[in-house]
Amino acid sequence: MNQAERLEALRRIIKPYVTDEEAFGNLTEETDFIKDLKINSAHLVDIILDVEDEFDIEIEDEAMEKMLTVKAALSVIEEKAG
Repeated sequence: MNQAERLEALRRIIKPYVTDEEAFGNLTEETDFIKDLKINSAHLVDIILDVEDEFDIEIEDEAMEKMLTVKAALSVIEEKAG
């Protein structure tokens, strides 16, 4: 799976949790899940669980804490999924 495919999968995962549709439409690697997309911390946990399922990976607490932006999430996914 290449970077574009990972990004598209991540977009599908986060879409149900987004409260700011305009920000979602302008999503870039610099997009912050909480500040830009207005995703609350409980939903952020749901996203991480969904990412684990989608990519068949396990994300430790330390990596979870870093997954606040699209770029950070993609980096963790790439590192874990290989």
